[in-house]
Amino acid sequence: MYELIILGGGPAGSAAAVYSARKQLKTAIITSDFGGQSMVSELIYNWIGIPEISGQDLANSLKKHVLYYKGPFLDTIEGEKISSITKQDGVFIVKGESGKEFASKAVLVATGSGRRKLDAINADKYEHKGITYCASCDGPLFDGQDVLVIGGGNAGFETSAQLLAYCKSVTLLHRSNEFRADMITVNKLLENPKFKVIKNVDITRVDGDQFVSSLTYTDKITGEEHKIESTGIFVEIGQTPNIDFVKDIVKIDENNKVIVDPMNQASSLEGVWAAGDCTNGRYHQNNIAVGDAVKAIEDIYIWVQKNK
Repeated sequence: MYELIILGGGPAGSAAAVYSARKQLKTAIITSDFGGQSMVSELIYNWIGIPEISGQDLANSLKKHVLYYKGPFLDTIEGEKISSITKQDGVFIVKGESGKEFASKAVLVATGSGRRKLDAINADKYEHKGITYCASCDGPLFDGQDVLVIGGGNAGFETSAQLLAYCKSVTLLHRSNEFRADMITVNKLLENPKFKVIKNVDITRVDGDQFVSSLTYTDKITGEEHKIESTGIFVEIGQTPNIDFVKDIVKIDENNKVIVDPMNQASSLEGVWAAGDCTNGRYHQNNIAVGDAVKAIEDIYIWVQKNK
C-alpha cells in the first residue's frame, strides 16, 4: 500500500516524485518513460537554470534526479502504461496494461498529453526538421525567417504573436472560415503588417530536402492548389490528453482535460490530484508543469497526514 502513486515521468511527474520522497511519503512513480513531450525536441531554451538543453538530455536529467531518491520512500516503475483506476473501500487501485495492480491512498495524474500531428504528405518526415510543435522551444531557431503557423485557436494566435517578435513574417493557415481564438487577440494580430491569415485551407503536403522548404494546400472554396515557400511550420491544432484511464472517475472539460482547482491541483474526486498538460490549466509549459506538481504535493502531504 502506497500513500501516493504518481502517474507520468515528464517534468510534472518527476518533480512530484522528488518532492514526495523528500517529504517521506511512501510513493511510487509509474511511467512508460521519462521526459514527456520535450524528449523529442532538439534544443530547449526555456528550461530555467540552463540556457539550452536537448530534449533527450532533459529526460536523462529528470530520470537521474528521480532515481537519486529511489529507496525506502520511493519506488520507480518504468515501462508501464496505466489501463484503469478504480476506488475500493477508500483505496485507489491502479492497474497497468501488463495486468499488475498497485494500491494507494492518493493518486497524482501527471501523464501529460500528445500533440495532434499534422496530417499531410511528408509531415512525419520533416518533424523537427522544420515542422515543430513547440514555439517556445524552437521559435528562436527561426529568427529573421518567414514562417507558417497551422491552427485557428488561441494557441495558434499566441504562437503567432510570439514568433512575430523575431521572425520576418508569420502566415497563419486555418482550416475553416471562423476562428476559435478570442477576437481581441485575433484583431490585435491582424493589425501587424508582418502577419497574414489564410482561411479555408486543406493542407496536403510538405516538401524540402534535408529540411522543410515549402507547404502545399488546397483552397476549400475554389479547389485551387497553392504552394508557400517557408523554412518553418509551427503546428498548433490541439492536444490529446493522456487521461483515458481516469476520465470515468473525475470531471473533465470539453477538451478532455482533468478539471482541477488551481489553488491546489485537486480534481473533483477526493484523493486524486492532477498536474501539467493533462489538466485544464490555461497555460502549458515544462516550468509550469513542475510548479503545478510541487503545489499538488504540498497539498497531498497535508491530506495524507490528516487521513492517517
